[in-house]
Amino acid sequence: MTMTVPVIGTLAVIAVALAALPALLTTANLRVFAHAPRPQDASTPPRVSVLVPARNEAAAIERLARDVLASRDVDLELVILDDDSTDGTGAIVERLSREDGRVRLVRGKPLPSGWCGKQHACWQLAAAARDDILVFLDTDVAPTPDAIARSVAFLNASGAALVSGFPLQQTGSVLEWLLLPLIHFVLLGFLPLARSRTDNTPGMAAGCGQLFITRKADYDRAGGHAAIRASLHDGIKLPRAYRRAGLRTDIFDATDIASCRMYTRSLDVWKGLAKNATEGIGGPATIVPFTVLLAGGQILPFVLVALGLATGWHNWPAWAVPAVCLAVALAYVPRFLEAARFGQSLSSSLAHPLGIAVFLAIQWFALIRRLLGLKTSWRGRALAPQ
Repeated sequence: MTMTVPVIGTLAVIAVALAALPALLTTANLRVFAHAPRPQDASTPPRVSVLVPARNEAAAIERLARDVLASRDVDLELVILDDDSTDGTGAIVERLSREDGRVRLVRGKPLPSGWCGKQHACWQLAAAARDDILVFLDTDVAPTPDAIARSVAFLNASGAALVSGFPLQQTGSVLEWLLLPLIHFVLLGFLPLARSRTDNTPGMAAGCGQLFITRKADYDRAGGHAAIRASLHDGIKLPRAYRRAGLRTDIFDATDIASCRMYTRSLDVWKGLAKNATEGIGGPATIVPFTVLLAGGQILPFVLVALGLATGWHNWPAWAVPAVCLAVALAYVPRFLEAARFGQSLSSSLAHPLGIAVFLAIQWFALIRRLLGLKTSWRGRALAPQ
């Protein structure tokens, strides 16, 4: 027991320190992670090209098109690229274009070697756009009528060359419920947002591939999606490309103007997160430090509680019990704050340590597949290991 007491004390201190980091950063970031403002002058609506890549999206494309066409305070065209769909997506867009002249269909070209499908589709969409302001939108996003105008207003107010909104994440299946709220937890718990707006290094970049807004000249200067042609994770890689070109990027809270249901099955959640993992937290250079940060601050406090309940608290240092209780409270602080701010499930917040454990398992699963050279597929296309 003489060895156990100092070990328990050390682990309690580590748990408090690692849990405190995202708790403090989240508290600070929520003050500056702003909603998009309303347009200052609605009398002169901006001209906007809303660009949507679509591959086998027959179930969602008409709903998205009607949401976009209901937009207020913008003069828009909606350009949808049919990326070799086999489910009738292109026919639906053709019908919509006959009903509303603001809709245009672009037939995607064959995917060249070395390109990811989404990046190639977005690159073609940018080339086809007629307007200066480009809004890249995923088909599973549901924008409100003021979403496009307010997103453009944030672009103008921020002074950045590329801005990205994080929509409300809707969940249904078990892994959606457990894992998708972690998007905000990781973003706000480990990125100092205020500093990222003054420090333009690529490592401080963040974004969400569901909603990007930029201007054509800045897009071309950064190299656009051609600069990240092989990437599977435009949410991180596109802002980094802009920053490498000396252009500023920024992010905003889009939960009040857009919602998104990324996946509908737990298996798709696992596959989707694993697909992008090795370009973010699951990369060879980042997975070990993030495993230490996440496991030490978000799982270890609960392991120590279980250990205390199983073996008895009386053998612990007197201060270790309140320290572990503090670590548990700090681990929950970001999730409860985010549940209140972003309308997330309280039960998902309570399952936070389990969510972190599954999230880390996906990161290691993706890295092991990459190291073994295994390929995966997404939307019917084989993807090279990243």
